[in-house]
Amino acid sequence: MPDRGFRNDMKSLSITCSLCKWNGLYKDYEEHLKTTHPNPICEFCGEQFDSIIRLEKHKQKECTKITVPCTLKEYGCLDSVCPVQLQEHYLSDIHQKTIVNFIRHLLSRGTNSQHKRMSRMNADIKLGAASPVMTITNENISTQMQKIYDTLNILASGIQTLNDDTQRLSNESIRLQSSIESITQEFSSLKLSIQEQSSFLDGVKRNQEILQQDLASLKQKVDDMQYVSYDGTLIWKITNFHEKMMYAQSERQTSIYSPPFYSSSTGYKMRARLYLNGDGNARRTHISLFFVLMRGPNDAILKFPFNYKVTFCLYDQTPQQRHIIVSFRPDIKSNSFQRPRSEMNIASGIPKFFPLSMIQQEGNPYVREDTMFIKVIVDFGDMPKTLLPYVLSLNPGLPIHIQQLMIKQETERRAQQQSQQTPTSLGNRPTTLAMPPNSTDISDTLLSCELGHDAGSSMHVQQTPIEQDANEMVSQEPQETDSYDTGITCVETRGDDDDPNGH
Repeated sequence: MPDRGFRNDMKSLSITCSLCKWNGLYKDYEEHLKTTHPNPICEFCGEQFDSIIRLEKHKQKECTKITVPCTLKEYGCLDSVCPVQLQEHYLSDIHQKTIVNFIRHLLSRGTNSQHKRMSRMNADIKLGAASPVMTITNENISTQMQKIYDTLNILASGIQTLNDDTQRLSNESIRLQSSIESITQEFSSLKLSIQEQSSFLDGVKRNQEILQQDLASLKQKVDDMQYVSYDGTLIWKITNFHEKMMYAQSERQTSIYSPPFYSSSTGYKMRARLYLNGDGNARRTHISLFFVLMRGPNDAILKFPFNYKVTFCLYDQTPQQRHIIVSFRPDIKSNSFQRPRSEMNIASGIPKFFPLSMIQQEGNPYVREDTMFIKVIVDFGDMPKTLLPYVLSLNPGLPIHIQQLMIKQETERRAQQQSQQTPTSLGNRPTTLAMPPNSTDISDTLLSCELGHDAGSSMHVQQTPIEQDANEMVSQEPQETDSYDTGITCVETRGDDDDPNGH
C-alpha cells in the first residue's frame, strides 16, 4: 500500500481529463468524472457505460464501430477496419497486393544493401591485402543472399498466384451467386406453376368425378327409359345373373333395383328391389323380392295410402311355363305405402320369394342364358285370383290393348261358364292336391310363402297348397289377413284347340 506521503503527492498531481479538455489536480478528477462524465459514452458506437475502465475495455476489444489503420498503410493498404474484421481484411484483394509490394520492397532494399556491402567489401579488399578467409566469407554471404533472393522471388510469385486465384475464385463466386439467384427465382416460379397446376388438376379431378356421376345418372335414366311402363306392369330382365348372385353372396352388392314404372302417365311411380341372396331371416335360403313406392311428380293429387294388390311373377322360360306367382295386398298402416317424403319409401314384399336351392340348380327353368325375368303387376281392378295364371300366360309380345281385350274375353267366358253351373254341382266340386303325371320337379310339390315388409308392420306367414286341374296349376284361395292377400301359383299352360292364340 502507498504511504500517506505518496497519497498526498498523488492528490497534488496535475492531470488532464481524457474525455474533455478539463485539467486540474488528481484529487478533483474523480469528482469531475462523477459530475461531468457520470455515464461515459463511446464516441464510435454510442453505447453508454458506468465507468471509464469499462469504456476503455470496450474500445480495445468489443466495439464494432471503432476503426484502426492497416499495419501496411505505409505500403499502400489505406483501409481502416474494425479490429474484429482484421482477419477478413487480411484476406482481401487490396491487402494481398500490398503484401506483394511489401515483399518487393524488401527484396529491393536487400539488393541495395547487398550492393552497398559488396562495394564496401571491394573497397576493403583494395585497401587491404586480400586474404583467403575474407574471400570465402564474401562468397558465402553472396550465396546466402542469392538463396534468400530466390526464396523471396518464389514467395512473391506464389503470393501473386494466390492473388490471381483469389480474384478468379471471387469472380467465379460472384458468377455462381448470380446463377444461384437466377436458379432460385426459376425454382420459385416453377414451384408456383406446379402449385397452380396441382390446384387446376384437383379442380379438374373434382369436375371429372361430378361429370362421371352425372354420366352414370344419365346412363341409368336412359336405361330406365328403355323399360319404362305406364300401365302398372313391369317386365324386369335381369342379365348377368350369376355375376349378380356372386356379388350378393360376397355382400359386394346385396340388392339390385328394377327400372321405375308407373301406373299411368300421371300415376304412381314404383319399382322392385331384389335380394338374390335373401334379406333378413331369408338370408342365404331364399330370394327376397320387394315392392318400392317412389316419389313421383304427381303425388300431390294422388290418393294415399297406396292400397292396390301387387303380384310378382318369376317366369319359367321353358315351354312348360310353370311360373312362380306371389301376390300381396299392402298394409295401409305401414310407412311403406304412405305418400313418399324421400326419393323412395321403405321396401315391402316377400322375404322368402323363392328357395335358393331351386334357383341354383343346374338347368333350372327360371335362369336361362344367364338371364332371369320377373314381372310385377299392380292390380287396380280387383282381378280375380283365379285369373292371374291366365294373365301371366299371355304372350308379353302382344300389344297391351290386345292383352286387355283377351283378359276381358276370358273374364266374360268364365263368368258365363260359372253362371251355367248349378249351385249343387258347384258346391260338390272336389278340391284335390295332385302331382302332375311323371313329374319330378320340386316346384310341382307343396310350396310355401312368407310375407314381410318394413318394421312398421307385422309379418304374416301362411302356407299355400297347390291344386291341379285339367289345363293349369292354380293355388287354393289363401286365407285373408288384415295386412296381406297372398297366393303362390305354379302355372303350366298347354295349347287349347278352342283358343286360336294358344294361351
